Amino acid sequence: MARWFLRLGAAGLTVSGLYAATRMDPNDIGLVRIGRAVATTAVISYDYIISLRGLEYGTDEYESIKSQVHRRSARHLLDLCRANRGTFIKVGQHLGGLDYLLPEEYTSTLKILHSQAPQSSLPEVQQVIREDLGKEVTQLFASFDEAPLGTASWAQVHKVVLHDGRTVALKVQHPKVQRQCAKDIILMEVLVHSVSWLFPDFSFAWLVDETKKNVPLELDFLKEGHNTEVVAEMFKHFHFLKVPKIHWELSTSRVLAMEFMDGGQVNDREYMRQNGIDVNETLTEEFRLDYCRLWYALIKTDRKAIETYSRRLGAAELYPLFACMVTGRSWASITKGIDQIPVSKTEDVEIRIKAAKYLSSINELLNNVPRQMLLLLKTNDLLRGIETSLQTRASASSFITMSRCCVRAVSRYKKDASTSWYGRLKISLAEALVLWQISLHEILLWLKASSVWRWVGGIWAHDHPLQ
Repeated sequence: MARWFLRLGAAGLTVSGLYAATRMDPNDIGLVRIGRAVATTAVISYDYIISLRGLEYGTDEYESIKSQVHRRSARHLLDLCRANRGTFIKVGQHLGGLDYLLPEEYTSTLKILHSQAPQSSLPEVQQVIREDLGKEVTQLFASFDEAPLGTASWAQVHKVVLHDGRTVALKVQHPKVQRQCAKDIILMEVLVHSVSWLFPDFSFAWLVDETKKNVPLELDFLKEGHNTEVVAEMFKHFHFLKVPKIHWELSTSRVLAMEFMDGGQVNDREYMRQNGIDVNETLTEEFRLDYCRLWYALIKTDRKAIETYSRRLGAAELYPLFACMVTGRSWASITKGIDQIPVSKTEDVEIRIKAAKYLSSINELLNNVPRQMLLLLKTNDLLRGIETSLQTRASASSFITMSRCCVRAVSRYKKDASTSWYGRLKISLAEALVLWQISLHEILLWLKASSVWRWVGGIWAHDHPLQ
């Protein structure tokens, strides 16, 4: 088996090297992209097989060697994503956010892709604009900043000024992405199934399925433009929230022109500090209500309701694991009350260790839950990642905000179903009580993180010295 992987890897590297030596862009050649992916998969698989062979599972030596293999493999995967770009970058970014599922060596390495995706050259950008808008850049814009403001998996954004003086953020899709996308997904599917056959605990079919369904939608920038307008309408009553306007006359499926707005990245703590921003502020009907009821049960530490609504959301007998994935907390914290115990670094480490232990169960769960749940889990991961970057994880701001929204949603549903004013009054009073408890919890967390709590603790320690 090991020799087969070596031969496969050598073949892939030979194909890649042969075509990379030509003048043609290697990314235009399917065999090169396939060669890279096959070679990387073979090298990573071979490394795990050889490095861990003969080591006793669970020993300190085994864990140390495994961590080294994780780190090497993550770097190989990062190099592959950067080289093949497009769909590979998108999947790599997703993997970088799976803190509850993948070892820290993988997530910390792949998180680089969130801010350091490869960019297209200026001629490539100009070609896409010319093909889609039918004119040269100089005819369309008074000025065009050649250096992109940001680069992502599908596209990059340039600052441009129209001839009437308006400043626009122009999002331009990387060339060839649409053409390569379908082939890349088929390749990933084949490789994932191959690795799953070799390592049964490795089952990421759910990720491939999600990519197949979502990528065509994400590659159509006209859909993104329409969704932007939907969001603007939904949140128009929030005056502090600015949603850029779309310039439809300059937008196509590969080019999106938006009103330019200055700002910073949502996880840039220094930008938040400089601008005086408090970093702590900030589906189908049946599915939405079940998810809200689950959170309501989590707040009330109602284990029976946690099991009921977890099962209704597709968790089956894995409901304890599901509750941990939704909240980012350990089962011990959930059963004691997640509003009673602040999240700690020790708990985060415990979750990572148990995630590795229950990898096959986690993958089984992700293969069975509804697609809407996968989207929510991904959003939760991104929010927790932002909280970690801003060092606000202990304040539980996303948990508190989610709790308030879910309590209000459940109460609104109950009041709509109630047929008497007395029933609606009882529901309103119960809602007010729970919201008051959440606010009290928020104040206590703020006090614990503030100098006031340390001052009180110092006085207590002075008045009650250890005997």
